[in-house]
Amino acid sequence: MADENDEQNSGISRRQFLKNSGYIAGGLVGGGLLGGVFAQNFLGTTDAPDIDTDDEVDTTSPGELTQARMFFKRQEDFDVLSAAVERIFPDDDTGPGAISLAVPYFIDKQLAGEYGFNSREYMEGPFFEGAPTQGPQTGLLRRDAFLHGVRTIQNIAEDHFDESFFDLESETQDEILEAFEEGEVDMTGIASDEFFSKLRTATIEGAYSDPVYGGNLNMDGWRQIGYPGSQMSYTNVIEEEEFVEMDPVSLHDHHE
Repeated sequence: MADENDEQNSGISRRQFLKNSGYIAGGLVGGGLLGGVFAQNFLGTTDAPDIDTDDEVDTTSPGELTQARMFFKRQEDFDVLSAAVERIFPDDDTGPGAISLAVPYFIDKQLAGEYGFNSREYMEGPFFEGAPTQGPQTGLLRRDAFLHGVRTIQNIAEDHFDESFFDLESETQDEILEAFEEGEVDMTGIASDEFFSKLRTATIEGAYSDPVYGGNLNMDGWRQIGYPGSQMSYTNVIEEEEFVEMDPVSLHDHHE
């Protein structure tokens, strides 16, 4: 009888104590809040552990979290890229430019992934100069072509104007980029006009692709051209006589 009273007053039976101790020793219950609950039961206490509720909440927006370099290791290279795409897609009265739309980060992420490695293309030799209808015939990966092109832009700016490309006046920047567009710049492994074509295409893709890929920040590129984005249906407006303006919807919006 005395033994039964002792077990009732202890808050937990000896058998249960040994069982729970085995859980902890076996790693089924770790430290932290859950481990603290078991410890309180062993001691016969029921007070909840102190939790600091004054910690600041991270209010960083999802768009800001994606703005980090993954491919370009040197800030100078990224700054040259940013200045170049801003001249291709400038900020003006029609809407935000490439930098405001996070196009440089879009390109950076593309180069860090399959696009940059030409993962879905045959890239083994031998390499020959192809006919105009065959497209580019080069063994240079896109990531290497972009890095080579960006650094060539910077070298021209420093050699001819004694300044970094991103510090030049916009007219001078355009002059350099036009030389690439016309194929007047010597590059290794890729023609300068081919590089410029890739740069221009990537810029436009970054401005108008779904924000999930890192560009078109806040869908402002879509708003600029009145594109509704990834709408699930148009049945509610298909019979409207007047043009219907719709807020754009991204792929991310379907997961909320």
